[in-house]
Amino acid sequence: MKYKRLLEDVKEFVMDYFHTHHNENLVYHNLEHTQDVVKATMQIANHYQLNDKDFFIVMTGAWFHDTGYFEDTQNHEQIGADLAVDYLKKNDVPADVRDAVMQVILSTKMPQKPTNQLENILCDGDLFHLGTEDFSKKRKLMHKEIELLYNKDISKNEWRKRDIEFLESQQYHTDYCVLLLNDQKTVNIEKLRNKLKEEPEVEIKKDDKPIIQEKLLTKKDKKRPDKGIETMFRITSSNNQRLSDMADNKAQLLITVNSIILSLIVSLVLRRLEDNAFLIVPTFILLMVSLSTIIFSILATRPSIPDGLFTDNDLERKKVNLLFFGNFYKMALNDYSKGMVKVMNDNEFLYGTLITDVYSQGVVLGRKYKLIRIAYNIFMFGLIAAVLAYVFSYIGYGKLS
Repeated sequence: MKYKRLLEDVKEFVMDYFHTHHNENLVYHNLEHTQDVVKATMQIANHYQLNDKDFFIVMTGAWFHDTGYFEDTQNHEQIGADLAVDYLKKNDVPADVRDAVMQVILSTKMPQKPTNQLENILCDGDLFHLGTEDFSKKRKLMHKEIELLYNKDISKNEWRKRDIEFLESQQYHTDYCVLLLNDQKTVNIEKLRNKLKEEPEVEIKKDDKPIIQEKLLTKKDKKRPDKGIETMFRITSSNNQRLSDMADNKAQLLITVNSIILSLIVSLVLRRLEDNAFLIVPTFILLMVSLSTIIFSILATRPSIPDGLFTDNDLERKKVNLLFFGNFYKMALNDYSKGMVKVMNDNEFLYGTLITDVYSQGVVLGRKYKLIRIAYNIFMFGLIAAVLAYVFSYIGYGKLS
C-alpha cells in the first residue's frame, strides 16, 4: 500500500471538504485548527519514528478528527470517523487500517481515554496548544466560538475558571509532550489565575478593549527562558537515553545470534571436519566472524567507570559533573550533598554541569555506535565471505572428487 501517496490524497480531500463546507460560528474548529493539529501530530509521530502504516493512521486521524463539526458539534468525533472510514473504503484501504483510523479519531472525545501509542499521539496533537505560548490566542477563539454556537454570553472570568479547570484536569499521554509542554502549560495556568486575581468580575465595554490590550502588552514581563532551557536539556537527555537503549539492544541481538552460531559450529561442525577437510577454511572464517562480532558488541556495551571521587578544588574550578554517578559513588553523602548544593546555587555551574552531562552522553553514544557499526560490518561482510567460501569449497571438492 502506497501510504505516502494516499496521505497526500487525504490532505487534498479534507482541505476541499473545509472549503466547500462553511459555518461562520466555527471560528476555532476550522481548517487552521486542523492544520495546527496535523503539524503537532506529525512532530510527535516523527519523534517516535513510526512506520509508514502507523504514520498514515495517525495523520489521517488528525486530518479527519474535526470534520464532523459541520454536522454536529456534540457528536463530531463519530461523524468525522465515519467520514474517514467511508473515504478510505472507497480507496481500497485495508479494514484493519480503517478501524485503526476510526479508533484514533474516537479517542479524542472528551475526556480523552487513549488505549495505545497511536491514540496517545493524536490526543496530544489535538491539545498540543495547551502547552504553548499560542494558548492565549486559541482560548479566546474557543470562547468566541462557544458564545456563537450556543447564543449566550460567558464572562471572561467565568471562561478563565473553565480553562483553569480544564488545564488542571488534562494530562499529556506521550512522554515527549510531557517533557516538552508541561512547563508552559503550568505557566499558562498561572497566568489565568493571576488574571482572576487582578481583574474584577465586570463586563468590559467594547470601547475599552484597545486600552485593555495596551495594558496587557505593557505588563508583559521579561522572563528568563529557564523553563525552555530545562525542557531542552530534559528532551536531549531523554533522546540520548533512548538512543543508548537502542544501541544496547542492537549489540545484544548480535551477541545472541553469534553465540548461537558459535554453539552450532562447536557442537555440530567441528567434529565432522576430519572427514570433510574441505570445510575447514569456510568454517574457520565463520568462526572468526562470529567471534569478532561478539567481541565488538561486548566492547560497545562494556561500561567504563571513573574512580568515583572529586575534590574541593574540582568544585571550586567547576570541573566536576555531579549528575554522573561515576564521579561521586565513592564519596561520603555529606560531601556529595555539599557539592550538589553548590551546583544548585550557582546557575553558571548548574548549566555548565548539564552541558557537560549531555556532551558526555554524546561521546559515549558516539563510541557505542562506532563499535556497533564495526560489529555489523564484520557480521554482514564476514557472513557473505563465509557463505561464498562454503560454496567454492563444495564446488572445488566436487571437481576434485
